[in-house]
This record gives sequence, structure tokens and C-alpha cells, in this order.
Amino acid sequence: MKIQESAENYLETILILKERNGEVRSIDIANELEFSKPSVSIAMKNLRANGYVCVDENGYITLTEKGSAIAETMYERHKLITKWLIFLGVSPEVAATDACRMEHVVSAESFEAIKRHVEENNELNGV
Repeated sequence: MKIQESAENYLETILILKERNGEVRSIDIANELEFSKPSVSIAMKNLRANGYVCVDENGYITLTEKGSAIAETMYERHKLITKWLIFLGVSPEVAATDACRMEHVVSAESFEAIKRHVEENNELNGV
């Protein structure tokens, strides 16, 4: 299930906005990512065509099961890597930026090894 990093970012953003606001429209995504409305519209069209999102008649966007699986994977990676980097002494701002890059390139095997190490060593308690 390999898709482009930009699509992963859109899906993750939809998940985050849904958790934060309860509903998501293209304008919310544009504002969150600081992208133009036309860019988001094109992205939503592509995500919809590939079965990652649904858009209802009122413009509300929801993740499909396929889109949700990717979004949840990216968000889990982002949160754990951010916390881990902060634990290692990286500033929260740099940790979040670096985690956003790393979450897309780390293999599932490597991420699971990092996650297992962090959990086994209770490294993130209090972070």
C-alpha cells in the first residue's frame, strides 16, 4: 500500500482535523496546511478517485477504510517519533518537523523496531 508522501500528509491531516473539529471540508485542509484551495481540490479529487476519501453533497470529507488505515499509520508514526526525538533532547518544534519527514520514509519493520524499543524501555513516560 505505497502512495505518495503528499497523499499520506493529506490523509493524516484529514484524520487530525476530524478528531479536532468533528468534520472536515477542503477549506479546513487548505487552512491547516496553508495550501491554496485549488491545490486541495485537486488532491481531494485524486484521493476520492483512488478510494481514500469520500466527499458528500455538502462538501464534508471522510476517510474510507483504506484511507483511514494509511492516516492512522502516519499519525501513529508522527506522534511516536516526535515524542522519541523530544525524549532524546530535540526541541519540540524540530522534533515535530523531523518526525513529519521521517514518518514517510521509515519502513514498517524499522518503525516497529523503534516502537518496540521505546515501549520495552519505557522511554516516553512523562514526555
